[in-house]
Amino acid sequence: MKNRILPTAIVALVGAIIGSFAMMLYASTHFANVAGPGNTPPAVNAAPIYSGTSDQDRIVSAVKRVAPSVVALNVTVNGQQFVPVDPFSQMLGGRLRPYRAQASGSGFVISRDGLIVTNAHVVKPPNGGSVSKIEVVFQNNDRVPAHVFGMNIGADVALVKVDNYAKLPPPVEIADSSKLQAGQWAIAIGEPLTLKQSVALGVVSGFNRDEIIGNENGGAQEFKGLLQISTPINPGNSGGPLIDIDGRLIGVNQSTANPAAGAQGIGFAIPSNTVKEQVALLEKNPGTHQGTNVGYIGASLATVTPDLEVQLNYKGKGVAVVQVVPGTPADNAGLQPGDVILKVNGQEVTSNSAAINAIRATKPGQTIALQVWSGGVKKLVSVRVTERPADAGYVPQQQQEQQP
Repeated sequence: MKNRILPTAIVALVGAIIGSFAMMLYASTHFANVAGPGNTPPAVNAAPIYSGTSDQDRIVSAVKRVAPSVVALNVTVNGQQFVPVDPFSQMLGGRLRPYRAQASGSGFVISRDGLIVTNAHVVKPPNGGSVSKIEVVFQNNDRVPAHVFGMNIGADVALVKVDNYAKLPPPVEIADSSKLQAGQWAIAIGEPLTLKQSVALGVVSGFNRDEIIGNENGGAQEFKGLLQISTPINPGNSGGPLIDIDGRLIGVNQSTANPAAGAQGIGFAIPSNTVKEQVALLEKNPGTHQGTNVGYIGASLATVTPDLEVQLNYKGKGVAVVQVVPGTPADNAGLQPGDVILKVNGQEVTSNSAAINAIRATKPGQTIALQVWSGGVKKLVSVRVTERPADAGYVPQQQQEQQP
């Protein structure tokens, strides 16, 4: 009997030791990050990438992976809800007709500390208004207050931050947009026309597009290097992620081509490499930036023609000052409509393009010397150049008058 009991006891003891070790190993890998005294909330990870072979299965998997990290942004300006329109589709018959709805735009989580990417035009109110409230709506319907961390108007990229939100979804993984190819899938997720968590599918159709996009102020802004897509984009999609078939960010949805001009299914997005670069810059330098790095004095200029010579009572070559924007460097330096610029930094200028190029090539903060004819008298005017506002009024190249 003793001979039978002893082996049984040894086997039981060994089994207990192995079972205890297995439980310790399981606890160390599964409960180490559970919230509690001295612990932070556990990080939420993205769903695994589906390894199936069909495009449909992979698209569904990509959407499931990214959708929890996509948010809606409700922006209150001066006590009233602000809904930014699609900068292109708003241009109907030459007039700006803003779309009004309940949600102002889309965004997505980009970092574990609560930073959310969106378009600058989503959180930048028109006509000098001030943002009094931003609310981030997550997929689980949690509504969390947020604030603008930083924005680059010239790149149309902004960072919004939520603080101390324990259920923050995982950041969206960023792909290398330089490796994109025409024809590959492009999936947009967002809040178009307040339709929560909508998905649109298209393809990448073009690269490095330079577009002039209208804004709510009646002006326009030039964007360079945009990604062209066939994915349907609507008001409310602005700022949402454009992802590839693996659920990685390839762009930020921005605008659509003007339907009044006959455009059909042409959308534009900010490439992911540009987004990644701008996020890094804004994390390092929070706040509002114009992002143009182009010299500006705030005067509309026109090449002197025979007709202008008669109007100005001036005989000769030069560049006429047609308009001066109040409060700008040109205004502060005393330039007035009717003045004629003869030289910029000692170099004679005979066309508005030559004067504008010289001004725009001047770094913001530097001073330029203008030789000016004013009311029959020549004088030297020093103008301290500032950075050209990204949303300053744009005048097409074919028109004579332009504003540097």
